[in-house]
Amino acid sequence: MDTIYIEKEVAAHPRTLRICERYPRARQIPINRYSDVFNSRTQNFREQKANPSLILAKKPGKLIQATPPGYHVGGENNYYFSHMLNCVYDCRYCFLQGMYQSANYVVFINNEDFFDEITRTANQHRSASWFFSGYDCDSLALDPVTHFVDDCLNHFEKTPNAFLELRTKSTQIRPLTNRSPLHNVVVAYSLSPAAIVAAEEHGTPSLEKRLDALKTLQDNGWQIGLRFDPLLYAENFEDLYHQFFDQVFESLDMGAVHSVSLGVFRLPKGFHKKLVRLYPDSKLLAAPMDLRDGLMTYPQSEELSMRKFCTDKLFTAINKNQFFPCS
Repeated sequence: MDTIYIEKEVAAHPRTLRICERYPRARQIPINRYSDVFNSRTQNFREQKANPSLILAKKPGKLIQATPPGYHVGGENNYYFSHMLNCVYDCRYCFLQGMYQSANYVVFINNEDFFDEITRTANQHRSASWFFSGYDCDSLALDPVTHFVDDCLNHFEKTPNAFLELRTKSTQIRPLTNRSPLHNVVVAYSLSPAAIVAAEEHGTPSLEKRLDALKTLQDNGWQIGLRFDPLLYAENFEDLYHQFFDQVFESLDMGAVHSVSLGVFRLPKGFHKKLVRLYPDSKLLAAPMDLRDGLMTYPQSEELSMRKFCTDKLFTAINKNQFFPCS
């Protein structure tokens, strides 16, 4: 990390000091608000992605947001929170690349404020509430720097009416395997066929390594979730995904999986347009797309065929109570 931008308000915070100690040679630049740097329009996303900077900040305003419709794993009260903005990985289909001007990483230092709002929100409901981490970032990938997972697990251990999903592609699972599993935490992995990982999910762990991490978590008693989202079209789609699902089924105890979700590639029209500009030679983005309900996605007949094939395959290994299709 060559450069760290630091909001003046958090400059003396112990977490800020600990993170800066990790990068003793990094240039430290004081700023007033992270948005002055992160939201600047005079940025080149692709150039920044090759050497991103770190921005340490205090998350202002409302810290917990209601999830979009259909984003759930069975709970009635569903929220997401973002302790970080942007992802260390470089997946060509990722909506974050269409949403943000910057490829820099924003790490919010004020964990306690997140946890206080999680507790207040959970206490507003009679039934359990779900909180999803990994919506605007990867929950585990930068954890060796942030140590967020330990703080998060410590809080949820004391908040039994709140359930947590950690969404990830990372194999940084030591904070989990170093402690006893929690009944109210699910570690959910985004999974794709190995060929798609190699072609489209740059910098991510291989499918094999993700499955190894999932098996280790299962063996250690943690609840796991499988997120087959997004499904991506390929000429050999059925063969590709048939072999992929077989590999997943052979690696894990599918009957013990907490939840499985499935969704087809979709992006808001503006985000899709920006990704096409970033990657004009991308075969993925050049595939035939339709605009439906403000989202660019595959033609409806193609989408239904992909969903049906994958759903039928999944139901050879899981039951309907485990399945949560993404709308």
